[in-house]
Amino acid sequence: MRSTPVLLLALLAARVEAGTVTGQLQLLEKGGARASDLSDAVVYLEGVKAAKPKPASATLMMKAKAFTPHVVVIPVGGTVEFPNDDPIFHNAFSVSPENKFDLELYKRPKTGSWTFKAPGVVNVYCNIHPQMSAVVVVRDNPFFAKAGKDGAFSLEGVPAGKYTLVAWHERGGDKAVEVSVPAAGSVTTNVTLDGTKYKRVPHKNKFGKDYSTGERY
Repeated sequence: MRSTPVLLLALLAARVEAGTVTGQLQLLEKGGARASDLSDAVVYLEGVKAAKPKPASATLMMKAKAFTPHVVVIPVGGTVEFPNDDPIFHNAFSVSPENKFDLELYKRPKTGSWTFKAPGVVNVYCNIHPQMSAVVVVRDNPFFAKAGKDGAFSLEGVPAGKYTLVAWHERGGDKAVEVSVPAAGSVTTNVTLDGTKYKRVPHKNKFGKDYSTGERY
């Protein structure tokens, strides 16, 4: 009978040995101006020995010849839905290593989907409209989040320990900093990304050739 309270105390002790990582991101644009919207930025932890993240889903709507939202983040094994809300055909695809896919042509009201099985940054395009682009960030542990418009972020329930915090933005690339997460409470880390040299480079279609539709990037 005495073993039950001891076990409960041990479980409670294990549960409280986790902290929160909070912080603020900044993105420097050309000329040194600060970006006013950081909602497409992603932060995540590397080196966390935790159980595999639970499958989750996200949606990239194809509407008005654009993907909305521009960036989603999911765990390994997560699925992204690609509904077409346009009366014209779209063909979502990616040639990113380990996460290549091709959903072929379909139009409203059809929906395609893809399950991502490897971590990484996946660039998504439409094979018909070169101006359509999106990014799927796939992570191998549950400690990730998109930043708020103001750049604020929070990762909760992180096991106590030392990890690498990575901040990523399409125009600012990624930046890694070391963080020490306490057994209780929080640690605050602010990160500035440099997007001053960002230049959008035209991409190829799914066949590795230039677009010939007349649409602009």
